[in-house]
Amino acid sequence: MRIVIYIAFLCWFTVGCGAVSQQEYKTHKVEKGETVYSISKKYSISSEDIYRLNPDSKNGISENTVLILPQNSVVSTAGITFKTHRVKRKETIFGIAQLYNISVDDIKKYNKELYSRQLKKGERIQIPVGNVPTTTTVVSNTVETSTSEGGIHTVMPKETKYGIARKYGITIAELEQLNPGMGENLQIGAVLSVPEDSVIDSATIEDESYEFYEVQPKEGFFRLKVKLGLSEEAIVALNPYAKDGLKAGMILKIPKKGDEEMGPSQIVNLENSIVNRKKKQIAVMLPFQLSKIDSDSLQNNAGLIRENGALRVALDFYSGVLMAAEFAKDKGISVQLDVYDTEGIESKVGRIISSNNFDDVDAVIGPLLWKNVERAVSELKRSDTPVFSPLSNREIKISSNLFQTLPSDEMLQTAMLSYLEKNSEGKNVIIISDPKHSSVKNTILSAIPNAKAISPREKGFLYATDISGKIENGGQNWIILASSDPVIVSNVVGLLNGMPQSYNLRLFTLDKNDAYDYHDVSNVHLAKLHFTFPSVSKSYDFNDKNAFLVSYKNKYDVLPNKYAVRGFDVTYDVLLRLASADDVYEASSGNIETEYIENKFRYSKKLFSGYQNQAFYIIKFNKDLNFEVVE
Repeated sequence: MRIVIYIAFLCWFTVGCGAVSQQEYKTHKVEKGETVYSISKKYSISSEDIYRLNPDSKNGISENTVLILPQNSVVSTAGITFKTHRVKRKETIFGIAQLYNISVDDIKKYNKELYSRQLKKGERIQIPVGNVPTTTTVVSNTVETSTSEGGIHTVMPKETKYGIARKYGITIAELEQLNPGMGENLQIGAVLSVPEDSVIDSATIEDESYEFYEVQPKEGFFRLKVKLGLSEEAIVALNPYAKDGLKAGMILKIPKKGDEEMGPSQIVNLENSIVNRKKKQIAVMLPFQLSKIDSDSLQNNAGLIRENGALRVALDFYSGVLMAAEFAKDKGISVQLDVYDTEGIESKVGRIISSNNFDDVDAVIGPLLWKNVERAVSELKRSDTPVFSPLSNREIKISSNLFQTLPSDEMLQTAMLSYLEKNSEGKNVIIISDPKHSSVKNTILSAIPNAKAISPREKGFLYATDISGKIENGGQNWIILASSDPVIVSNVVGLLNGMPQSYNLRLFTLDKNDAYDYHDVSNVHLAKLHFTFPSVSKSYDFNDKNAFLVSYKNKYDVLPNKYAVRGFDVTYDVLLRLASADDVYEASSGNIETEYIENKFRYSKKLFSGYQNQAFYIIKFNKDLNFEVVE
């Protein structure tokens, strides 16, 4: 029996030595704090290479141990099959490893160049898919887990003070208090004092699209929303321990800022950046309701258009779409418009997509109704066909192919509040809010703590003395009105208009809703108060003789309304983005802001959703009864 075992051992040793003898090798003396992982990265080899040549190292290595290492980085591929993977937009090594249920190290081992650089879009890498030796860097368990027991933490490769503090739910200052003299840079293998229990599993971030952020004093969820563009929901989803609130020094995991978030944007004219002249195939989905059209009666059709608001909007919007296609063709962009009648019915949207080939469609514009947009996004998600929602700004989560062309209401309110916060120094700020808007009042007070608050009396009325008692005569008095009740809005606007000019009054709102269009609310009064509000669009001036306005007037013998202008702006922007890049995703990934007749567009990828237009205006009603862009 011993002979059989000995022969088997000799066979293994001979084969093993034969494999080693085909390449030169060197030795490495283990230094204090080094691990197999850190040594493998130091020599650009895999941990498996070290384990293969030094079987005992699987039980751990100690200082002064001598290891045998391969001189070169040739990796045995015996018994392994490979699949070629083409790197897609924004893919990471971590994400690809998860996709194939292998480790990050497995990918780098067979694609050595990835030890020293990031992935490149469009490149092809080798993915081992058969008989892959098990490594210590399985994705599901992260790269090497930290050693921590009884309030002691041993520093592992890639770990930083930020990551360790986050792991145990403490601040950097608290970590430094527990470990006096720990220094700025941590040594691998160093032993730190930490709390008994950790709040998350890992002290490192393996996904390269995320980074650490340290919460600053007085920063709450609202300020981080303004600063980072992340909602409370998004922050808590990435940092569950933040559900109980934020505190100064807390370490958060957040998405890395893309180029589009670095510094102020500049308006770009994409007409000067046309490089992709391939035919653009655009699907347009609108509720024309053709089944209701009477082909034999112009009178009946005219009546239908007068009575059917959705049909009027669809026709006006479509007139703008057609003009955009004509303008694009004048720029040398070939356009194919495939127009579908959704009839305003969700199931019809599903039937349109299932019975037509959308594989070659570059973009879908529409539908108009939200439930229909949701259906289109869901049906086309598998093919990653971008869907542009032209008139609705409601959010669909987990929908990477959705483009919200309208900024969200929350975004507009945040922008207006940020404007007020930046410019309110030295102003006497007064908030007038009804009970339904108490949360808005509290949000304003958190941003402008010195603001004074007024609530309407019973039945929503105020007396002039209710406001004048808060006024500072001779100073600048900014009134922020938070209400959607037309009675309250008309009452407040009327009272403010009757007050002395020496009060220097200016009226603001975070939400210009329908109450401000109420018949008792005078535009003359609003203009006198320099009424200022956030808006998704501005108003065009026909005196500018814009080419679109002139062409539209010549073609239809009428000036375009806001829906026709929006149809043009949305469609022309989509066509120019497609013509300036390989696809609309690439054209929306940078700090590209465009502006047309009444609308501007700057898309940003949302954390748990698709793309959101983040371009908007701060508008002031001036004394000439015209809307003036303030910001």
